[in-house]
Amino acid sequence: MKLGTRRVHSGRVLDLDIDTVRFPDGSVGELEMIRHSGASAVVPVLSGAAADPEILLIRQFRHAADGPIWEVPAGRLDPGETPEACARRELVEEAGFQAGRLDRLTTIFTTPGFTDERIHLFVAHDLIATQHHREADEFIETHRMPLARALAMIRSGDVTDAKTVVSLLFFSQFGLQV
Repeated sequence: MKLGTRRVHSGRVLDLDIDTVRFPDGSVGELEMIRHSGASAVVPVLSGAAADPEILLIRQFRHAADGPIWEVPAGRLDPGETPEACARRELVEEAGFQAGRLDRLTTIFTTPGFTDERIHLFVAHDLIATQHHREADEFIETHRMPLARALAMIRSGDVTDAKTVVSLLFFSQFGLQV
């Protein structure tokens, strides 16, 4: 149970708080907590509902990863924005596609040991190509591939981004029926 909180930093992407909490055993302590508005991520399906659909992954430069990594399109929720609206917006901004249909897969905590960030995972169908609207700090290449190849890239360790791993594995196990 949270007894109090003290804001240490307010930033563009996240805030850092020191929370005073009562633990399950009754003791009291302090925890550093990163507060995040949440995000949405989306698996873009380019072909129909075949057993091995063609999907789109992006290869994006990430400073924290020391270079480019494989990802599904994703981004932070704007104030007042719904997770679905965020997924639709990020699909256009990063990949240059509008979703005719967007289905919810699940919602995950990214790292509950120190952040309250949740990412809402979706799958997009009936895509319509449009112009992307990337931000100045987004360096992205788009890549079409069969789902089986993306899954093999997870197994080989080429795909290491957690939201992408979960999105693709969840979609491959449960999303084809959506």
